[in-house]
Amino acid sequence: METVTISQLKSQPSKIIGSALDYPVAVAKRTQIKAYLIGKELYEKIVSLLEDYIDKTIVKKTDFRKGRDFEKVAKQLGI
Repeated sequence: METVTISQLKSQPSKIIGSALDYPVAVAKRTQIKAYLIGKELYEKIVSLLEDYIDKTIVKKTDFRKGRDFEKVAKQLGI
């Protein structure tokens, strides 16, 4: 993973943002990682995967034998 300093990010933002489109870039201050810069597509994919995981977890925890209708639960979850 590429690591850049905050000073480098300030002086070359377009170049570093371009690098982050394909793979995350770590942003460091005094040798400590303070943030990660990721591209839009990767961010959206991560959010989508997290939402799917949360939805699946809720569905797995739901006991449909107690009379809860799957369609109602799915509608509440927006799936």
